[in-house]
Amino acid sequence: MMKAIKLMLCSLCLGLMLLSAQKANGQCAMCSATAEAGVKNGNTEANGLNSGIMYLLAAPYLAVAIVGYIWYKKYRRKNVDMNMGKEKFHLN
Repeated sequence: MMKAIKLMLCSLCLGLMLLSAQKANGQCAMCSATAEAGVKNGNTEANGLNSGIMYLLAAPYLAVAIVGYIWYKKYRRKNVDMNMGKEKFHLN
């Protein structure tokens, strides 16, 4: 019962965050001014600038994901055999 409530609450929070998202400008003032001036003059360099920013933003996340995946594959336990006999097993 509690898991269902927690799941429902997390889903509600996630949904509200996604619905309340606003457009954000990820450029410094000088880059933004140059890109806006270029767009007004018919230049398409602003699209390349925005693509470059997104590429640079995605690179660290991709690197962390790859390292995490390799770490998971390397250190997960496979076919663990616990020969404890008649000993009591305490988890705390």
